[in-house]
Amino acid sequence: MHSLRRQLPFSVSGRMAPAPAPGSPMAETRSPEEGCSCRNTNCLERPLRRFFEGLGSSVAACPWPFLLVPLVLSSGLGTGFLFLPQRQANDIEGQFTPTTGPAKAERDLVLQHFPTDDSQRFSAARLPTEGAYAALIAVAAGGGSVLSPTARLDVLQLDKTVRARGYDRLCALSHGVCNSPNPLLPLLDGAEAAALVNLTFPSSNGTFLGAYLGGVQTAAGGRVVSARALKLVYHLQEDSPAAAGRSRQWLKRFLQDIPAALGFSSIQVTYFTSLSRQQEFEGNTKSVIPFFSVTYFLTITFSIVSCLRLNCIRNNVWLACCGVLSAGLAVLSSFGLMLFCGVPFVVTVANAPFLILGVGVDDMFIMIASWEQSSRKKREPDVKALLAETYTEAALSVTITTLTDVLAFFIGTWTAFPSVRSFCLYTGTAFVFCYIYTMTFFGAVIVLNHKREQGNRHWLTCMPVRVDNDQAEKSCLYNACCIGNCSSQSSQLESEHPMSIFFEKYYGPFLTNKWVKLLVVVVYGAYLGGSIYGCTQVREGIDLRNLASDDSYVIPYYDDDDKYFSSYGPRVMVVIPESVDYWNKTVRLVIENCTQNLEAISYVDKNLSESWLRVYTGLGNSGLININSKTLFIANLPRLFEIVPSFKWDINMTQNKIEASRFFIQTVNVTSAVDEKNLLNQLRETAKQCSIPLVVYHPAFIYYDQYLVIVQNTIQNVVIAAGAMLIISLLLIPNPLCSLWVTFAIASVIVGVAGFMTFWDVNLDSISMINLVICIGFSVDFSAHISYAFVTSRESSANGRAIKALSLLGYPVLQGAVSTILGVVVLAAAKTYIFRTFFKIMFLVILFGALHGLVFIPVFLTIFGNFGRSPHSTKSKESLDDWK
Repeated sequence: MHSLRRQLPFSVSGRMAPAPAPGSPMAETRSPEEGCSCRNTNCLERPLRRFFEGLGSSVAACPWPFLLVPLVLSSGLGTGFLFLPQRQANDIEGQFTPTTGPAKAERDLVLQHFPTDDSQRFSAARLPTEGAYAALIAVAAGGGSVLSPTARLDVLQLDKTVRARGYDRLCALSHGVCNSPNPLLPLLDGAEAAALVNLTFPSSNGTFLGAYLGGVQTAAGGRVVSARALKLVYHLQEDSPAAAGRSRQWLKRFLQDIPAALGFSSIQVTYFTSLSRQQEFEGNTKSVIPFFSVTYFLTITFSIVSCLRLNCIRNNVWLACCGVLSAGLAVLSSFGLMLFCGVPFVVTVANAPFLILGVGVDDMFIMIASWEQSSRKKREPDVKALLAETYTEAALSVTITTLTDVLAFFIGTWTAFPSVRSFCLYTGTAFVFCYIYTMTFFGAVIVLNHKREQGNRHWLTCMPVRVDNDQAEKSCLYNACCIGNCSSQSSQLESEHPMSIFFEKYYGPFLTNKWVKLLVVVVYGAYLGGSIYGCTQVREGIDLRNLASDDSYVIPYYDDDDKYFSSYGPRVMVVIPESVDYWNKTVRLVIENCTQNLEAISYVDKNLSESWLRVYTGLGNSGLININSKTLFIANLPRLFEIVPSFKWDINMTQNKIEASRFFIQTVNVTSAVDEKNLLNQLRETAKQCSIPLVVYHPAFIYYDQYLVIVQNTIQNVVIAAGAMLIISLLLIPNPLCSLWVTFAIASVIVGVAGFMTFWDVNLDSISMINLVICIGFSVDFSAHISYAFVTSRESSANGRAIKALSLLGYPVLQGAVSTILGVVVLAAAKTYIFRTFFKIMFLVILFGALHGLVFIPVFLTIFGNFGRSPHSTKSKESLDDWK
């Protein structure tokens, strides 16, 4: 490719290259002590070099099998895409909540003791699941009140519109009557509207209104003056497969028909169903498909430009295209294999091809650079010797970086989130195939391309290029396109790349200036300080609205719900899952104390609790009934059910024995992820302290559970992956000091990405966790270049070694960053949080990785790099003036 890459101890785009062969330009920059500072490294490196040398000779001797077998294998494995419809697993709860979350076990317990019956005794507050429903929020237009006469008429018309679609045939029933979508609905017509004058909030005549009326202004005594919004929730039956199927079809028709029926003058209506979140999430994968073509176009264009030559014979355009094709074959093979193996295909996996493409192109650049370096050193046209040397020098580089990336992904499978496991399995396997195809398919392409060059054939037409006696009189463009070289000198050697000159003569001296180094240290301090502060502000958990696209109808609904109905949170179920002696006063006192402890939590409004035992105890204390013996306690329960019939659904009684019971507490001001986390922790901790077993549950806790493991899982994966990277570095990079700087860069980049993603509105969730694991592998790639080139240089000063390292590696690092960014940049235009988040964090990873490789590490090496340096590596004694 460029003369710059032909001299690298570490090759292009984040890939470490092994030591140059004797006689190469870089061989003279290293002493034997520096090149082989670790005997363990030689034990690993030398056998690998011999293996790759043999592989290169085999590919060169018979390239066609190595070309055709990957094509056939990819075609065969690609048939695994036939299983894609069966393997798609985009269930939000199943993929984006912890597999072993406590709330899932708590839900099973509630279902065991309190099975639902949507056709007889439905109660929305008592549902152990979200249920099947359609919800609408009516907001008064122009800042008015939804309780005004005109708004009330529109709300009633809205209710008729929904019911006209057959709701009454499928509605959830309580005592034979359809569950009301809003307890205020009967009061909105003209005959009953006078009752609205005495309406109080948040509770009126024993009915809790916090979930149905929003934006409320009250007068003395809680009397409602006005309200901005009113929510209608139409629950459907789903307690049997047949009923659930009918309800699902009704909801689908509802979503198709309702938008055309919302043209009201005095209210603005947003809508949502129990199917909406899942449907919108499943549509995310389709929305990103058009970006694939754009990404491949950008990557191919970048590859062609990088490999372009003004020489119609030695032009590497086909190598660039086949390198991109190799990455595409890796995606096809890995995805097909995973689908054959039954690995679930989650929407997050759709991010993988963008990343794989960028990394695959990097491997291609390494192979081309090493091939051209070998070609320049050897005058004889022995393709076996050329490719053997190419593999000897480049394959170890590709092996090390592939190993680090694959380990990072497979370590990422040790997580409680199935979506993360699927992504890491698909992507890690794709990296393996990318490596295999680079060593086989792309190596064969290099051989065939070399034979074309040896035959003096045109890169496009493959026709022999004639020699024109009048070449000197022709234009440069004509010569380049038709003869074989822009210059009249057919054997012209390629000049040094301008970017190499820039890094050596301008950027390197500028960066090693003492005042610039001081500025860099200050900038790094600001970077580190900002990163650490950002880490303390990280928001945990995935916001469910982010699973829908930006233009989805669910977003306005979520906005209205947050704006007008966020004051009151989940109505939490408190379950006593075992049989206890309720008739014992001491037991009742313990239960009451535990209830009061739960009510004392700042997120709970004690005035809105609902407890059958508290009411029953009140009846007993009043002297109306006797509940102080088991027989009397059980016998008098029907009296309680006459007063509050729904209490019958809160007691699981078999054969005159109460197996389990439950009561409810109302949460308030749960408006952020921090509130959700604190609420869940406080409720569970308080329940544990009760001497009687208590279980707190709400369907939303299924999603709240992610807060309990997301930080722990992220730290665990990052630490394990970073440790694995350090071990690999110590084993395969022949300098311990270099490995320490690599470790430093990994930690610094991870802290930076984790901190700055907070400033870019990215939460720490299962999606961003994927990217934090990814950044470990990429941190190794970027940081290893400069540090290794520095410690193996024989320049007499630290500044000189830094300049030399930058001149050799500055452009490859920059080029590698650009190629990877091009692989994901189109995701910035996605309308979905999942894909934009992937772009944002990958951008931060590449930006900070390149920043460390090109700015921070070189400066720190000039300050601290002399410690531990072998005296044999210098031509003269180091001067204290390096800093100056």
